[in-house]
Amino acid sequence: MEGKKSQSRALMVFGAPCSGKSTFAKKFADKFGLAYYNFDEIKKKSNFSKDQVFEIFSLILKTHQTIIFEGGIDTEAERKNIKHLLMKENYEPSLIWVQTDAATIRTRMKAKYKSVTKAKNIYETAVNEIEAPTEAEAPIILSGKHTFETQTKHVLAGLADVPKR
Repeated sequence: MEGKKSQSRALMVFGAPCSGKSTFAKKFADKFGLAYYNFDEIKKKSNFSKDQVFEIFSLILKTHQTIIFEGGIDTEAERKNIKHLLMKENYEPSLIWVQTDAATIRTRMKAKYKSVTKAKNIYETAVNEIEAPTEAEAPIILSGKHTFETQTKHVLAGLADVPKR
């Protein structure tokens, strides 16, 4: 008799620019020995199209390693498509939404981009494109201002509560 194949997890992290999502995702990956990917950075640094990044993502999923990633999931439709692909590859997807107040984000962006105008333009573009998760998406909601330890405890508790499909 064949044993049941265990599911790998895919932690999908999203939020506004400078909300703390990359900081959290990288630290979480390091702490638990997970593979971390930022698909927006891969696209930008390699000058890849969205389709090329999607192909890379598809190849990564063939490894069945537990992953944490961000990028390309700002809208409900994008998240739905990625979740469908994850489930097709026997992944258990979990959505993590990092929220931070607008004033903190603006301060972080000004420091990062060293330009009020550039920070404002990037912020406004991002805010217009990001869609808050629906209740049906069952997001784990994090504050981008809490400590990493608090965020980690919250995510682990949320993952323990995720119903199996």
